[in-house]
Amino acid sequence: MTDTIAAVLAQPLLLAPLSAVLGLVVGSFLNVVVYRLPLMMERAWRRDCDELAGKALLPEERFNLSAPRSRCPHCGHTVTARDNIPVISYLLLRGRCRACGAHISLRYPLVEILTAVLTVVTALHFGFGWQALFAVLLTWSLIALSFIDFDKQLLPDSITLPLLWLGLLLSLFGIYTDSQASIIGAAAGYLSLWSIYHLFRLLTGKEGMGYGDFKLFALFGAWLGWQSLPLIILLSSAVGAVIGISLIMFRGRDRSIPIPFGPYLAIAGWIALLWGEQLTAWYLRAALPA
Repeated sequence: MTDTIAAVLAQPLLLAPLSAVLGLVVGSFLNVVVYRLPLMMERAWRRDCDELAGKALLPEERFNLSAPRSRCPHCGHTVTARDNIPVISYLLLRGRCRACGAHISLRYPLVEILTAVLTVVTALHFGFGWQALFAVLLTWSLIALSFIDFDKQLLPDSITLPLLWLGLLLSLFGIYTDSQASIIGAAAGYLSLWSIYHLFRLLTGKEGMGYGDFKLFALFGAWLGWQSLPLIILLSSAVGAVIGISLIMFRGRDRSIPIPFGPYLAIAGWIALLWGEQLTAWYLRAALPA
């Protein structure tokens, strides 16, 4: 019976729409994570500072990923269930708050659509099974990390570190790579960017990246093995160059404003997760013709 259900779910015609619906729902939740997690971290940091300073800690409204309910930032209207249906509610409301008519950012439905698309692509690539399950989980996490880093120049340890440990644990079962390659990959991923960071700071007196980038690169080393690291760093540089130049040309972004490296690293790591072996083989064929 279980095998029959798995075989049915593995059919692309069923797997794709189910993945899309799941992606839309998760994308709606990721919007909450992207907005609230940095605020939760800031509140916790302020409480710790006040406690160390001996200040009286005043009671605060409960604030986490589930409470309070989402509200309009302009009028405080609580978002009801019918106004929180991924993409559909945005279209029905024409991108405006039901209560005050204030504009709702287009990024909310775009994140939901992006999550749905990447979920479908990932699920269809791996097929129904453990590889698809964990790859989809990683994909969702990378979306959240990318938007948080783009907004706040921050890659939260509460996301990167559990994923790093998960990658190491998955290597025990050979889901994506073996344990030896995973352990070496995690260490090499962290130490390589750590070394570049300190060398760059020594030569220029500036900080080129943050410690969150080291942990994210180590995460990919743990999931995909050390062999994937050269490809990921090359892809991230290429993606960063394309997106960075596009932002400067089309949005007039100030060249003096730092552009976070985390989103480019996340995009490169996701590409390597799905097509790393094919890209490496193609490169080797092109660089070393017979």
